[in-house]
Amino acid sequence: MNKAFIYFICLVSAMGGLLFGYDWVVIGGAKPFYELYFDISSSPVMQGVAMSTALVGCLGGAMVAGALADKYGRKPLLIVAAVLFTVSAIATGLFDDFILFNIARFIGGVGIGVASALSPMYIAEISPSAIRGKLVSLNQMTIVLGILGAQLVNWLLAEPIPEGFTSVDILASWNGQMGWRWMFWAETVPAAAFLLLAFFIPESPRWQAIKGMGDKAMETLCRIGGEAYAQTELANIRETVRAECAVEKGGLRALFTKRYSFVLLLGVVVAVFQQWCGTNVIFNYAQEIFSAAGYSVGDVLFNIVITGIANVVFTIVALYTVDRWGRRSLMLFGAGGLGVIYFILGTGYHFHITGFFMVVLVVAAIACYAMSLGPVTWVLLAEIFPNRVRGVAMATCTFALWVGCTTLTFTFPSLNAHLGSSGTFWIYAFICLAGFLFFWRRLPETKGKSLEELERELTD
Repeated sequence: MNKAFIYFICLVSAMGGLLFGYDWVVIGGAKPFYELYFDISSSPVMQGVAMSTALVGCLGGAMVAGALADKYGRKPLLIVAAVLFTVSAIATGLFDDFILFNIARFIGGVGIGVASALSPMYIAEISPSAIRGKLVSLNQMTIVLGILGAQLVNWLLAEPIPEGFTSVDILASWNGQMGWRWMFWAETVPAAAFLLLAFFIPESPRWQAIKGMGDKAMETLCRIGGEAYAQTELANIRETVRAECAVEKGGLRALFTKRYSFVLLLGVVVAVFQQWCGTNVIFNYAQEIFSAAGYSVGDVLFNIVITGIANVVFTIVALYTVDRWGRRSLMLFGAGGLGVIYFILGTGYHFHITGFFMVVLVVAAIACYAMSLGPVTWVLLAEIFPNRVRGVAMATCTFALWVGCTTLTFTFPSLNAHLGSSGTFWIYAFICLAGFLFFWRRLPETKGKSLEELERELTD
């Protein structure tokens, strides 16, 4: 097994996850400053527009990624995502007009939608089954590194705000004029690196085999695991492709047939639950969550970095457990653990408990999510679908995931305003309980099985 080659191509593909994480979170640190710059700090509607424009782009990117990847291949779409990230990073910090700012954010969102669908799918199609969970989890590892990178950049670039500074003072400061721009521009470095390196990775051998490029697929598989491995894998791929061709053609119409109804339902539920479990509001609305726990704005930025570090550390734990403990066990652990933590967190808010204890609970929630639902969702989505519909299925589930993210992002302010932090987290606890029961009854174990084995088990 050529591990150096495997890790190289998987890490390059996972750079899409790095940029996904950075682009998604960087706006949270820039938010207090660009809102003053564009004079929208007193307009909740415009604030919502600025925060959600990239999410709309995500939906568009995820919607088209699968069909385009099935038609043109995985590699070209990864290159397109890298171009979109680079353009968005430069343009977002450059524009002085609020409409153009949002257009740039939309472009970055399209890149996120494409990368979030393509990167884990490409890695799953490249990876040997024995280490597929670990390799696909690398994508989540780079996502959380991107999140932490954005948090650190925001923290380091933002100059300290003196006590008594007014909004006018902040607007006139470096933070209000240039600091928020550099937060976005910093993304240009990894985006350009991703764009360059994406030209040096091979096309997915499974896509090549499906398209009748057996010789090219054989060449790539030989570089991954040698000739014997390549012959076995190519034979398995061809067998499943023949079986599917005998039944029906691929594409969106095939995906919504009875043959794939179970795996499609499973994929959509897993994708939406990863968002509706509520953990991502901690990143998007950290200021509100930590302020409710009694912390000042300056302390909030530091606490955000702490959550980012916990996110990285426990994602590393997931790399070593996903192929040992299994996907099902980790999903049950994540849903059950978060349900308990959110119930305690909501109770703490209800009784107006503040300070370090609440930070510990928030960090515990991030840790639980990072070693379970965060990475394992992408592993499951990348491996449960048959070869012939994997691209469009992955795009469909990623689209559902971003719908879940959008609804979560939009509903949190209203829930928080009407139910308070306590009621909001109790709702998330109930959702986690429902997810636990669904996974207990319907989620199969997939570790250690080839993609073709899973195809036969889940669709026959």
